[in-house]
Amino acid sequence: MTSAVEVIAVKRDGGVLSGEQIDWVVGAYTAGVVAEEQMAALAMAILLRGMTAAETARWTRAMIDSGDRLDLRGEPGRPLVDKHSTGGVGDKITLPLAPLVAACGAAVPQLSGRGLGHTGGTLDKLESIPGWRAALTEEEIRAQLAEVGAVICATTPTLAPADRKLYALRDVTGTVESVPLIASSIMSKKIAEGTDALVLDVKAGSGAFMKTPERARELARTMIEIAGAHGLRASALITDMSVPLGLTAGNALEVAESVSVLQGGGPPDVVELTVRLAREMLALGGVNGGPDPASVLASGKAYDVWRAMIAAQGGDPDAPLPVARRVEPVLASRDGVLAGCDAFAVGVAAWRLGAGRARKEDPVDAAAGVRLLARPGDAVAAGQPLLELHTDRPDTLESARAALTGALPIADEAPRGGPLVLEVLR
Repeated sequence: MTSAVEVIAVKRDGGVLSGEQIDWVVGAYTAGVVAEEQMAALAMAILLRGMTAAETARWTRAMIDSGDRLDLRGEPGRPLVDKHSTGGVGDKITLPLAPLVAACGAAVPQLSGRGLGHTGGTLDKLESIPGWRAALTEEEIRAQLAEVGAVICATTPTLAPADRKLYALRDVTGTVESVPLIASSIMSKKIAEGTDALVLDVKAGSGAFMKTPERARELARTMIEIAGAHGLRASALITDMSVPLGLTAGNALEVAESVSVLQGGGPPDVVELTVRLAREMLALGGVNGGPDPASVLASGKAYDVWRAMIAAQGGDPDAPLPVARRVEPVLASRDGVLAGCDAFAVGVAAWRLGAGRARKEDPVDAAAGVRLLARPGDAVAAGQPLLELHTDRPDTLESARAALTGALPIADEAPRGGPLVLEVLR
């Protein structure tokens, strides 16, 4: 008979857990047989000792088997293709990407989450649209995929419940950084979702969870290995998150920017990454021979899908978005060239203004956030606004400004820019 103490001891001592031990401990923890403090000890042992590829794949399967699998397959010839981002500042790419890929002939079941800390959540952004709802049944998801081709919604309650329980525990026990636990958390939900292909956007930089390209690559390769072990086609783009994506960080602000991208405008970096990910998703899903996503985006067809997608979930795509009652600029201290814009600092500032949450149960302010008025490499003059702070709570402005201390350096010469997509792994 397996016991929690036995499993903890194996991993504590650097051993390899058997498939039976993994299946038992994940199932028993989900059922409440294994206590929180015992799973906390095991999570710490995994963080310190790691897991083999086989252990990680089996751990992922056990989390999938803790709940239901979705069957979202629809019409033949319209493959299900999903994207997952590891999160960053200003990362609103899902919003224009899902309707774009649907407009190009694939079906996109984008089960998304909420923000925590300095990174934003896709559902929080969309909930700034009046009437839009995140919670859909499996039947509603399937019907919307058939009719519209894209859906962005919350994970169903019965999908990988072990992950939901373990995620909350990792958050309060200092074990979030474990690559096997991060990878299995992400992939258990994506595999249970039943998609045909998955493209991963793994961020690297100050505003990302993985601060270096090397750590991002380790996570990406682990997730691709898990996908292969479960028969899922997957690839990964390692992308830069040293500066925010686009010109906005905040819920309604990012929705407005996404709409501008879908209407043929928007910041060049958001357009570039949206198109790059769309091409990768379509190729991985086997959708070949159609128009290039860049031309579809410029044509407005993706915007039509966006409107249909929002309306299908009760939202009004024409309704005005929330606007902050207080907007204050942050000014340049001297003449020169903006040499950087630290993504983490901007994310923390947006969070302190009310755009994010410290705990899962906290509310968010739909109108709060940061709008960038200059990008690294731009010439600036003393007293020129570099960015705006948006909030309904004036008492947050001082702490938001404090978060930006040193985040907007001004130099005499323009910095050398790097690529947005650092590497592609397949």
